[in-house]
Amino acid sequence: MYTATAVFDLLLPGDSRSLKAKRSYVRPIVAALRRFEVSAAEVGALDLHGRAEIGVAVVAAEPAHAREVIDSCERLVAGRPEVELLSVRRGLHGADD
Repeated sequence: MYTATAVFDLLLPGDSRSLKAKRSYVRPIVAALRRFEVSAAEVGALDLHGRAEIGVAVVAAEPAHAREVIDSCERLVAGRPEVELLSVRRGLHGADD
């Protein structure tokens, strides 16, 4: 069993000056990520209006499959024109770790 994780650090548009506006950008991204059958949630920068951190995790039998799913998630987030992907922190853990 392998678990792969990624945390996406996002810069939100200048008009996200309230937490309500921030949610209007974050919620559709989290919903789109869940179509990959991953766990996804806003995990950081919760009080910052112009930034967001979204975390995803997947469990798979093979490490290659776990990496493929995380790669797909990264492509989805990077392709969103309304946000800028600043960085991605990735991890892969096996049962022997």
